[in-house]
Amino acid sequence: MNPVLDNKTFETSQMSGEVMTKNGVINKSFCLWAILSLGAYLGWSHPAMAAGLLLPMAIGAFVLAMIIVFKKHLAPVLSPIYAFCEGMLLGCITLVFEKSYPGIAVNAIFLTVCVLFCMLAAFKAGFIKPTNKFYAVVGISTLAIALLYIVDMLITIFGGVGFSFITSSSIFGILFSIFVVLIASLNLIIDFDIIQKGIYAGAPKYMEWYGSFALMVTIVWLYVEILRLLSKLRR
Repeated sequence: MNPVLDNKTFETSQMSGEVMTKNGVINKSFCLWAILSLGAYLGWSHPAMAAGLLLPMAIGAFVLAMIIVFKKHLAPVLSPIYAFCEGMLLGCITLVFEKSYPGIAVNAIFLTVCVLFCMLAAFKAGFIKPTNKFYAVVGISTLAIALLYIVDMLITIFGGVGFSFITSSSIFGILFSIFVVLIASLNLIIDFDIIQKGIYAGAPKYMEWYGSFALMVTIVWLYVEILRLLSKLRR
């Protein structure tokens, strides 16, 4: 499952102030995506500047995400900064893919938006029900993928040869990427369900920002995996 979102995220005692609403989450999500888009545009259109900021932005985004996870009440202040840093990173990453495979950026954005709305429609219509078994299967699969990526990174750092199928354009490599995209897509269903539970539970108003931030984490992962899959298919 989404590492920054689980069933305990929105647990809160009864509050007398403003509470989390669906429209609030939607509005905050649009706000964060506007900021991310600005960062992505700068990373895309000013690659020389962005290249020098790539490592600080990556570290900054990770640190901000960790602070937001453990200090959720700071989400209204820190999540917009996180969105900008993440946008800069995505802009640079997308530009690298675009130079190698012209047109891939538009296709990846289009497919990500399509998957997002298809998952939302399936969730609202009840076609995909987030049962306990669904949570378990998606959660275990997500954890397995994360561990695989971490082990591959560690092997590469220490001079070894990582798992070639992660980047390979072989049939197995493509099937692996399709599987990862599927799991990332199903994580959206869990995100929608947990955020909905938070709304029903009357979570604090600031959790609208946290829910939007958490949803962004999954969508960014989905987008990067779609980029990777499309690049394999183009090869």
